[in-house]
Amino acid sequence: MTLKPKLPGAGVTIFTIMSQLAAEHQAINLSQGFPDFNAPEELIDLVSGAMRRGLNQYAPMQGVPLLRQRIAEKVHRIYGAAVDPDTDITVTSGATEALYAAITAIVHPGDEVIVIEPAFDSYVPAIELNRGVPVFVPMTFPHYAVDWDRVRSSLTSRTRLIILNSPHNPTGTAIDDQDIRALQDITAGHPLYILSDEVYEHIIFDGRQHESLLRYPDLAARSFVISSFGKTYHTTGWKIGYCIAPEQLSKEFRSVHQFLTFASNTPIQHAYAEFMQQSAHYLTLGDFYQAKRDTFLKLMEGSRFTPLPCSGTYFQMMDYSAVSDEPDESFSRRMTIEQGVAAIPPSVFYNDRRDNRVLRFCFAKQDRTLEQAAEILCRI
Repeated sequence: MTLKPKLPGAGVTIFTIMSQLAAEHQAINLSQGFPDFNAPEELIDLVSGAMRRGLNQYAPMQGVPLLRQRIAEKVHRIYGAAVDPDTDITVTSGATEALYAAITAIVHPGDEVIVIEPAFDSYVPAIELNRGVPVFVPMTFPHYAVDWDRVRSSLTSRTRLIILNSPHNPTGTAIDDQDIRALQDITAGHPLYILSDEVYEHIIFDGRQHESLLRYPDLAARSFVISSFGKTYHTTGWKIGYCIAPEQLSKEFRSVHQFLTFASNTPIQHAYAEFMQQSAHYLTLGDFYQAKRDTFLKLMEGSRFTPLPCSGTYFQMMDYSAVSDEPDESFSRRMTIEQGVAAIPPSVFYNDRRDNRVLRFCFAKQDRTLEQAAEILCRI
């Protein structure tokens, strides 16, 4: 028997590779994007309380009703968007599942999908598994701005979807009102949909406003907007996300979602629904992570790494061209093994493996972890 791979070039993700390498060499792991501090104790207590109350069976396929109601209340309060919790919101087993379900719901064989690079690594495999055609548009370097003229010139009669990610992983940049106007202008004359990956929606810095597509009715009407509780509540391992889309798009989304995971973790959904009432947590999350960004940058001032602009997420891009001319993959591996600090090489997020001699560091860590890492990095 001959096995024909559906994703012959995929292999193991860089996140798995670098985290495993960090574990093998007892390196400080600033690669994979997860905090090394715990979730709020009250939230943990709410999960165990839901379990003890017997909330341990299947949740509704579209998500626990109270949680969907809380999500609707939040997006109305923050973005002024009126979404129906019954028809427009679907709770998923993490944002990655939501991304896959949205792409599968909308992309047919031969459809083209605009992918802005560097791009989170789950986008292209989902497109290819659905026999779509990724069309790559690189951001401008070093500011990592979206090249909207190139986006426009990449549109064809077969363009079905644009994938947008802001705040952006891996670069830490965020779109602004000019980007929104450019997107509105492009989409106004083209029958395409938008997949807006907004999992870092609450992690934005320096007084900026998160430009959710939910703020703009013309864009929201053609969009799947995806977010993640894991990023907001320091619970990446709980794998609960959600998708907001107009009713007709949500119907297509749910038709896929129900055959991927059917339903997501029940007690955790109930816990989030209760904890969301404490809005101060997500409303101050940007300040929390901005302090960590600034701490990391201050600690790195004596190094030969040069920081690039970071407007959101908990990732900091650093130019290492003053340290080495090695390709980023080999340099990041050597730095992990020989120096004891792991980072992500962003070239893996480009179709052509474009290498700008930068690394992505995760600063969602305790201050002591950042101090230990920076002490090492400043010696390189």
